[in-house]
Amino acid sequence: MKLSAFAKVAAVGGIAALTLSSCAANESASNAPADGSASSGSSLSGELVGAGASSQDSAQGAWVAGFQTANGDVTVNYDPTGSGAGRETFQQGASAFAGTDRAFKAEEIKAGPFQSCSTGEIVEFPAYISPIAVIFNVEGVDSLKLDAPTLAQIFTGKITKWNDPAIASQNDGVNLPDLNISAVHRSDESGTTGNFTDYLAAAAPSDWTVGSIESWPTEFGGEGAQGTSGVVSAVKNGTGTIGYADASQAGGLGTVDIKVGNEYVAYSPEAAAAIVDASPLEEGRSANDLAISLDRTSTEAGVYPIVLVSYLVGCQQYSDAANAELVKAYFSYVVSEDGQKAAADAAGSAPISADLRGKIQTAIDAIK
Repeated sequence: MKLSAFAKVAAVGGIAALTLSSCAANESASNAPADGSASSGSSLSGELVGAGASSQDSAQGAWVAGFQTANGDVTVNYDPTGSGAGRETFQQGASAFAGTDRAFKAEEIKAGPFQSCSTGEIVEFPAYISPIAVIFNVEGVDSLKLDAPTLAQIFTGKITKWNDPAIASQNDGVNLPDLNISAVHRSDESGTTGNFTDYLAAAAPSDWTVGSIESWPTEFGGEGAQGTSGVVSAVKNGTGTIGYADASQAGGLGTVDIKVGNEYVAYSPEAAAAIVDASPLEEGRSANDLAISLDRTSTEAGVYPIVLVSYLVGCQQYSDAANAELVKAYFSYVVSEDGQKAAADAAGSAPISADLRGKIQTAIDAIK
């Protein structure tokens, strides 16, 4: 058995070759347990290639290990290249599935094409739910309280000092230094950026006027860093820095409690799950495209609004039947109670609810 969750693929052509060489036993994958649980009779074999969201890195490691333990003749390779790259790789047919921190837009699906799919229909569902932590590095300060307008003004460069009255007024008793703020953002196209800016656009529209975008606006300046790990490293190694990252990788950095209604809410898996369960599915999607329309302006108690809902995407109908078998089985394990617990233990994510799991499994069952 080969545990290679983070094996890097050299090039798109190389990934494509791996994907197309995937194979499975003649027996149907339906003979294996639907949730990917251990079975000595597993009929699956071959190599499954995925790529995409770096936020899923730790969770994918846990999912790969659990799935390969149950299916010893299968190797899963997930390359955490980032959401934008993952979607592109999947569309080009160079991976069998993608991880992405935002759902494909309806117009992107319509435009296509999806080279690994024999039709234009995709299966898309939330697999990883996690708060996005606002992280900072200011000596002597471990926690801060901030509202959306203040955050927006920090990241647009309008607030430049840590002792600015807008920050100080929300943090009585905190010794804030006369220190320049260095705002760190993702330099690559990023679903994490998309979720963060979606919150700012919804909760502070007067201060964040560029909408929900995945590529950071150059006019706002700041320091760019590649990937989630790059942002965390830049904040950790800087002075007076602030950034945003999947909470699972926030480490020991200072974090911000976000104002919701009349209270300030710290990030937690429970608070992240609460906003997902309170939000509807997007309208106008196909039956197996389960994109969530997050309510970023909710004022419900205990809801954390800067949440990342990271998706897994596959074909509803694959050109290669071997890929269909492997993806269907892997996806089923990921959303199972065991799979979600493994991710929560490894990454601090919020397990999906039983109700959402049922809807997702119905979509996965449509893969062929």
